[in-house]
Amino acid sequence: MSGFTEPSQPLMSVKKEIKEEEFDDFLQEYLSAIQTVEEKPGMECEIKTEMYTSPTMKEEKNSPMEITDEEEFDLSEYGHYASSPTGDIQRIQSNMKGNTEEKRNKDRCHNQSNQSHLTVRMMKHTGEKPVQCSQCGETINYISSLKEPQRIHTGERPYQCSQCEKTFSHMSQLRTHQRIHTGEKPHQCSQCGKAFRQMSHLKIHQGIHTGAKPHQRSQCGKAFKQMCDLKTHQKIHTGEKPHQCSQCGKAFVQMCDLKKHQMIHTGEKPHQCSQCGKAFSQMCSLKTHQMIHTGEKPHQCSQCGKAFRQMSHLMIHQRIHTGERPYHCSQCGKAFQQMGNLKKHQKIHTGEKPHQCSLCGKTFSLMCNLKKHQKIHTGEKPHQCSLCGKTFSRMSHLKTHQRIHTGEKPHHCSQCGKTFSLMCNLTTHQKIHTGEKPHQCSQCGKTFSRMCSLKKHQKIHTGEKPYQCSQCGKAFNQMSNLKSHQRIHSNDVLPC
Repeated sequence: MSGFTEPSQPLMSVKKEIKEEEFDDFLQEYLSAIQTVEEKPGMECEIKTEMYTSPTMKEEKNSPMEITDEEEFDLSEYGHYASSPTGDIQRIQSNMKGNTEEKRNKDRCHNQSNQSHLTVRMMKHTGEKPVQCSQCGETINYISSLKEPQRIHTGERPYQCSQCEKTFSHMSQLRTHQRIHTGEKPHQCSQCGKAFRQMSHLKIHQGIHTGAKPHQRSQCGKAFKQMCDLKTHQKIHTGEKPHQCSQCGKAFVQMCDLKKHQMIHTGEKPHQCSQCGKAFSQMCSLKTHQMIHTGEKPHQCSQCGKAFRQMSHLMIHQRIHTGERPYHCSQCGKAFQQMGNLKKHQKIHTGEKPHQCSLCGKTFSLMCNLKKHQKIHTGEKPHQCSLCGKTFSRMSHLKTHQRIHTGEKPHHCSQCGKTFSLMCNLTTHQKIHTGEKPHQCSQCGKTFSRMCSLKKHQKIHTGEKPYQCSQCGKAFNQMSNLKSHQRIHSNDVLPC
């Protein structure tokens, strides 16, 4: 206020019309408002200011200084005021009328917008959906919400990512997608600190801490954290597999499973291990593989303490303790702990042996058995016993051999208590108690408790003698007979 000059002659004429004290109060408030606008240039133009009015001023209806408390005026219009306060007052009065009308229009639109939002919110509570899509019949609670669902039918994707050019039908989907590029994860779990790009993912994650599984199947009683998981599970009961491979015709319950399967045909393996260079078609497979390098086994059995890299392997292992065998052969009724073992077994009934050895022509029902067989031709024995140095072509053979040194016989017969180092030996032994001899010779009808015994017997009919002495050339139908013969050459003949 120090820079304010002495009032001019027009100001003096106005000052005579009202009391000097009232004018000074008005002028001080007027200049204070102007100073506020100069100090804050970014503030809103419309500022609600209560002007001082005296009873005398209220009585003067035609006074140019008549300003009511409820009205708003724009002080930015007179930020650089003229030398005549009378002109300023008239300009204020003119701006007040224009701004008041503009404000009324804004308020009217704002009230209508608020009313529409309130109506939509009320419909969410009542469940009312008066707007219907003409193509699929889906109902929506507001007309503006109908535009986005209709893009499903039209295929329109107007929102494009500027970085990777991926397109979306909804702006919200584009915003969520852009967080992949920015790495933004605004939604954080208050319990463990894990962050997520979407609020929906955080809510799903929080179900781990609460253990809540609100979505339950009425048929089997199984419960799920998410409705989408329940819907996927229901297809197991219905047998529905809507997603089919165009190349081989194999069908899948989920689209994600089909996409994974299609990589078999394309040979695509985009996920590579940084340590050994091995590539995988799926990221989850790479993460599991990396645990081999780190030695990490996070999933531990609560009963025996054995640890596993994958939860699925732990669940299969736990069936040893529970005795659960959920997979049954439809032809013979035999039950298995794993689906893979059932599929292997079913090839016995079909006789299918698609895997053939290129060297000897022998066929196998499983690729793993072919690979094991091929080591006979190569002589490869990569697995060595650390105690005696003996080598084996298979790890399972080494483990079985090591029980000779440890004396371990973990498999017990429930009827006689006899113990065995191998489960297959226990299974064979139990047939003594049951009298079961399921393997029959097609030529003479003789039955055997073991398949290997039947194969030995069949060599009598075929005359096959595959085991030949390297010193004298004599041939035998069994390895045990050859070993007995070789003692003649070594002078290590057993007494009769």
